[in-house]
Amino acid sequence: MATVTRPEETHQNPRRWWALGALVASMLVLGFDTTILNVALPTMAGELGATTSQQQWMADAYVIVFASLMLPAGLLGDRFGRRRMLVVGLLIFLAGSVMGSLAGDVHWVIAARAAMGVGAALVMPLAMSVLPSLFGPSERTRAVGIVSAASALGLPLGPIIGGFLLNHFWWGSVFLINVPMAAIGVAACVLLLPETSDPASPTVDVLSTALTAIGLGALVYAIIEAPDRGWGDPLVLALFAVAVVLVTALVLRERRAQRPMLDMELLTHRGFLLNTLAATLVMFVLSGLMFVLPPYLQAVLGNDAFGTGLRLLPMMGGLIVAARAAQPVVARFGARAVVAAGLVVLAFAALLGSRTSVSDGYGFTALWLSIAGLGFGFSVVPSMDGALGALPANRAGSGSGLLMTTRQVGGAIGIALLGSLLASTFRDRLDVTGLPAPLGHTAGESVVAAHLVAEKAGSARLVASADASYVHGMGLVLLVCGIAALATALLAAALLPNTPTERRTEGDESPAVAAATADAGQ
Repeated sequence: MATVTRPEETHQNPRRWWALGALVASMLVLGFDTTILNVALPTMAGELGATTSQQQWMADAYVIVFASLMLPAGLLGDRFGRRRMLVVGLLIFLAGSVMGSLAGDVHWVIAARAAMGVGAALVMPLAMSVLPSLFGPSERTRAVGIVSAASALGLPLGPIIGGFLLNHFWWGSVFLINVPMAAIGVAACVLLLPETSDPASPTVDVLSTALTAIGLGALVYAIIEAPDRGWGDPLVLALFAVAVVLVTALVLRERRAQRPMLDMELLTHRGFLLNTLAATLVMFVLSGLMFVLPPYLQAVLGNDAFGTGLRLLPMMGGLIVAARAAQPVVARFGARAVVAAGLVVLAFAALLGSRTSVSDGYGFTALWLSIAGLGFGFSVVPSMDGALGALPANRAGSGSGLLMTTRQVGGAIGIALLGSLLASTFRDRLDVTGLPAPLGHTAGESVVAAHLVAEKAGSARLVASADASYVHGMGLVLLVCGIAALATALLAAALLPNTPTERRTEGDESPAVAAATADAGQ
């Protein structure tokens, strides 16, 4: 049976940097898969006839499963072997990718994305939790930085790779590209990673896992379906009620557990709670923007898939620059000032973007995207570090798990809520006068569908109406994002404590790094 391996026993192993390469391959594929589908959605919507709500599910199926299974997945690795479960996760991700590449129906694509979410939930926490078995404290910070950089590098690579594949192959290639990457990760993990486990870790609570997955799924389903059915529809109201009941039951169950899978008491720490809310809002806005921007760049501005991916780079560039610069800025001005300022910059970018008109070229979009990227980076990095810095050192692992889970939930709700706002606004403003009822209904499903209908009907008026309706809806989404970011900035400036430093000593890594390398779910 595998045992817990001490860092000092392995950090001199010359294979440790090759083993790190296995983890880099694993995280890289997760990183670019986060954004690669956003570029493919307009093409897939046209070829599969996907409505806006179905596109939301193609994006959200991955995020929901990822968020709800991340904590139990970490515990499975602790109990049954981290290398073993990491390999299982990569194999599940590979199988889901193959399923997605062969799918000929929207529902099969959604199922494939859900399967990929299961694999990602195993890979993400376990890839970080094996680092302490490979590296001693003197090398661990560098190793974590390399793994984190691989995940961050995948974000801008996703749209570019996805655009290139869509221009030269069929849409299923955005799934098939994962197969060689995942296969390399599996081989490297089997050959290079040592096996570690912690049989004393808490057991996986099946009921709590079910409550999380079903409650979150019901909430997102209700938000996505509400624009079509109406917010007062009995099914929508029933789904909201089910979500409230299940989430409440989850909270009550976890609060009574002696060794909870989801440590809700961490939310009683004011610094952790407020910083977590700030980081979750950033994920909410980022996921919503990544959902609404590609159709604008592709359908309204007329770029191909590869061009769309390239035009998302200003936001990714701003995010990476700010993320690297955040640490010295925090050291000079304090976390509270930097988080609040980052949220103000994000709010300014969103409000500026809400002024986008159909006649504006890409230059204006590139401007506010760059500013948005800076706001994202300067708010999310210190807020995450501050959230974990507010906790005792021995609870960094459970805090990291809760933080990662809430961020993923924020992303899922961002796609659902902001996508639903966009869909309802687009449908209400689209002028389908003179079209047969079936064609009018199809045109209202998405801006891509409206362009296809206009092409068949030879209607330039429908194209103009679709573009104007979509840009108006995108402007409302950005306005909501800007107001939410500004309100959060004011709360952060008034209530957020500066990141405590008492428990750090010379040579220690930051709380964020400590949490990332702690065993997931403990």
